[in-house]
Amino acid sequence: MAEFSDASQALPEAAGEALPFDKTIEVRDACLCLHVQRAARALARRFDVVLKPLDLTSGQFSLLTSLNRPAPPTIGSVADLLAMDRTTLTANLKPLERRGLIEVAIDKDDKRSRRLIITPAGRALLAKAFPIWRDAHTALEFKISHGSADDLRRMLGALL
Repeated sequence: MAEFSDASQALPEAAGEALPFDKTIEVRDACLCLHVQRAARALARRFDVVLKPLDLTSGQFSLLTSLNRPAPPTIGSVADLLAMDRTTLTANLKPLERRGLIEVAIDKDDKRSRRLIITPAGRALLAKAFPIWRDAHTALEFKISHGSADDLRRMLGALL
């Protein structure tokens, strides 16, 4: 973890009592949320780099992959799978829709619901992206001790 440069610097006082610096260190060293956020950002950057030649981000790859189903999913089911709220998901769909990679259609059985359809162009891009993802993913799993990647997935799943 990054070190704080000068432990003697006082934190600015807010309304009431200032938080002691040792509490900042405690959060830095112990906070699961902080550690998971940092790891998620580092992983996303790694996959963003390898997918960049396809003009695809790691988030867009995950989103396209989540639409690769036998039947077009609803916005709600994709939001649940990706642990996103529907508003954030809708915002993330817009660039893919503009590129012609997905379509949003009214559900024929429930006019209030929307279905997400991956287009032929989206399927073709996903087919190109998958081997790139797999190679990067395999290399990443080699960095983790044998069997630990499965343990990590189980532990992260327990947080959902």
